[in-house]
Amino acid sequence: MYNFALAFVICALVFIIGEVVSTLSKAWIPSVFVTAVVILIGYWTVLPANLVSDSMLIPFGSTIGIYLLITHMGTVISLKQLAEQWKTIVICLVGLAGMCGLSLLIAPALIERELVIAGLPPLTGGIVAATMMRDAAMEAGLERAAIFAIAMYCIQGFAGYPITAVCLQFEGKRLLKDFRSGKAQLTEADRAAMANISGKSEQTTKKLLPPLPEKFNSPIVMLGKLALVGWFATQLGTFTGLSGAIWALVLGVFFTTIGFLETSLLNRANSYGIIMFALMMYIFDGLKDCTPQMLGSIIFPMVVLIVIGVVGMAVASFIVAKVLKTSFPLAFANGLTALYGFPCDAIITESTCNAMASTPKEKDYLMSKMFPSMIVGGFVTVTITSVVIAGFFVKMF
Repeated sequence: MYNFALAFVICALVFIIGEVVSTLSKAWIPSVFVTAVVILIGYWTVLPANLVSDSMLIPFGSTIGIYLLITHMGTVISLKQLAEQWKTIVICLVGLAGMCGLSLLIAPALIERELVIAGLPPLTGGIVAATMMRDAAMEAGLERAAIFAIAMYCIQGFAGYPITAVCLQFEGKRLLKDFRSGKAQLTEADRAAMANISGKSEQTTKKLLPPLPEKFNSPIVMLGKLALVGWFATQLGTFTGLSGAIWALVLGVFFTTIGFLETSLLNRANSYGIIMFALMMYIFDGLKDCTPQMLGSIIFPMVVLIVIGVVGMAVASFIVAKVLKTSFPLAFANGLTALYGFPCDAIITESTCNAMASTPKEKDYLMSKMFPSMIVGGFVTVTITSVVIAGFFVKMF
């Protein structure tokens, strides 16, 4: 009875369980964590070790799938929006530097160096960084480090969610105090910022290349263009020695800016879901080698790295907030988006605004001051910087 089709169904089922629990908990329990726990317990009990391989998801997810996804990330970047949130970008970069700097300085004295190297990029970002570190660790013969990278990706949100919620509560109280006293008010600039970040503003910027007529721009054409840019990235990676993943992100931004690629291209091609599914299951395939004893041995290193990393980010965020004369709670919250990214950053921010506001105007004001920077923060940390950090860290084993 068991074959490739049933293996695919089982993979989909464990993925669905994670999504359902995350939805019911309003994202406070990450779907990746639930899926990882379900499939790990499954490997220890009834699921075959080759489940993901049998589903035929690995060849696609581990090769062209990841390049399509990284290039797609470049298509969702608006340089204009990033320019308007330059302080947020600086804050996030400094915060991540503080996280990496303090971790590299202190953590190797407490846990194995290879675990620090494997765990830091996933801690600063998302699935792409985790994939890159997992592959690099496996190539270096460091199976425990590879599993550590996956575990860090799955668990990091539990540190980020509560601290972010506290930071946003402090920031919300400060903002509401000014708003209710009449010291501050909702401006047209605030509304425009919200529209830009949410993608609801009108896009009138002309591109260097004219758009392809809709009747010719089929999903296959879109995927073909993404793959072509991904191929360029692999060649540049070979010629320069810099990770092809970094080039895929850069080229994605460039070719979107000139008009060769459309924005949010995988979504337009109705392919984002299946590619993300394949890549996620490729990540979770690494858990088949994780025994209960191995899992127990990496819990302490995970806690150490997360604590040191978050402290380093907090210190750096405090300093840069003082220099830029911005709010420390919001600055710290912006950096913490590295631990969960989109859409959790949007959900936590909106939930906080809903809970604190007494009127629709108060909610709009809170959202206008916190939502844009939180969305850009998650984009800068998870989508951009973590890929760059992983590109450098893969060479450190």
